[in-house]
Parts: sequence; C-alpha cells; structure tokens
Amino acid sequence: MPTSDEQITRLFERFMQAWTDNDAAAFGACFTADADYVSYDGTRATGRTALQENHDRLFRGVLAGSALVGELESIRHLTPDVAVLHGTASVLMPWRSELPRRRLSRQTLVVVRADRGWRISALHNGRVRPVTIPAPDAFPSRMSQAMSRVGRSVRRGRGSAVTRS
Repeated sequence: MPTSDEQITRLFERFMQAWTDNDAAAFGACFTADADYVSYDGTRATGRTALQENHDRLFRGVLAGSALVGELESIRHLTPDVAVLHGTASVLMPWRSELPRRRLSRQTLVVVRADRGWRISALHNGRVRPVTIPAPDAFPSRMSQAMSRVGRSVRRGRGSAVTRS
C-alpha cells in the first residue's frame, strides 16, 4: 500500500494533469466539497462547485489548451490526516515552448485524508516575486523610520487613534 506521501504526491500530479487536460470535473474531484481556492490575483472561490465552474469557464476560454507545469516541493504533515504542501508551477500556454519567469507561482495547499483518499481543502496561489529586504540602515529603511516618527508625532498632536479604512 502506498505511503501517505506517495498518495499526496499522486494527488498533486492528478491536480496538474486535470489542468493540463483542461478537465474541470477531474480538477474539481481533487478538492473537498468545502474547499477554498485563492488564485494568484487574490480571487477566492469557496466550495468545489464554484472553483470547478470557474475552471470550466477558464479551460473553455482564456486558458484553453494550457498546461500546468511544475513540481511538488515539500510535504509537511500537521497530523496523520492533514498536511501542508508547497509546489511551484506555472501555466504554459499552447503557443509557448517554455515558461516565462514572470508567470511562476508558488502554491500552498492544505490536504486532508478523506473517505476516498487525500483531497485539497485549501489552496493559495501567489506569483513568485521575491524582493530584497533592505538593511535597517539602508536609505529605504531610514526613510520609512523617519516617516513613521513624523506620523506618530502628528497623531499625538491631534490626539487621534489610528483607524483602518
């Protein structure tokens, strides 16, 4: 019998293959009924039905003929029945022979052991856009620190609390 990690790896492979086949039903079958799916642009679909319908429109429309290309990077078990996965993948459009770097995304998935095997319960997809963190004494850091001091001084002078809009 395959190990949990082998079963989870197969789930990730089925997920990518269903996309490559542009098969929304097979894609949806990789998810739990109450799954959460956050796309690279922040769009959120809640529930297998919604994410399957969204992908059906995409596969018949702007993503027709596309493939999902990538790899599973890591599996970390939180419990025997729950794991967090990280993968890196990108959509390869049919007119391209290689992936543009700007389209590379990292997926974070929460998978759960269900009655019929492992399923994706949550997926968050974000573009890989690493930024360099400035040193504390670098110009951007010093400017931010100065602006923070000015902002705190102004708020104290008005006697107002910071509010979020």
